[in-house]
Amino acid sequence: MPDTKPDTDTMLQRLLKTSSISRFLQWHNTDINRLPAFSEFVSNLCEEKGVTAESIIKRADIERTYGHKFFNGMRTPSRDKVLQLAFGFEMNFDEAQKLLSIARLSPLHPKVKRDAVIIFALKERFDIDDVQSMLNEMGIPVLGKERSNE
Repeated sequence: MPDTKPDTDTMLQRLLKTSSISRFLQWHNTDINRLPAFSEFVSNLCEEKGVTAESIIKRADIERTYGHKFFNGMRTPSRDKVLQLAFGFEMNFDEAQKLLSIARLSPLHPKVKRDAVIIFALKERFDIDDVQSMLNEMGIPVLGKERSNE
């Protein structure tokens, strides 16, 4: 196998064509399961951006002590909480998709109405209050509220 890191589509094609899962896993050992822990990733991101977890949690409109549990690894965030943190970090669409990936959660999908609104809000650089208002006005559940299909 070449030394360059394959993209996801290339890896998927190789996986679909392989006759040996052991060989595939051996070839791609360095490419699989190399995502950092979510708490490590967001803490490092704060350091890189020169911001505090406290400020991100506040901008994300997450309850303070609950939010800190995501940064210290005591809680695993739901998809909604990760999206709230994306707004707290003032992320763009690609950055939010990466954050969801690091959290091992499903990406935003443009064919899902709620996700389409969130994608638009990320593109337009809305803050959390703006996206929540827009979701509410459209009769779509806001981020962070308990939902049966989160």
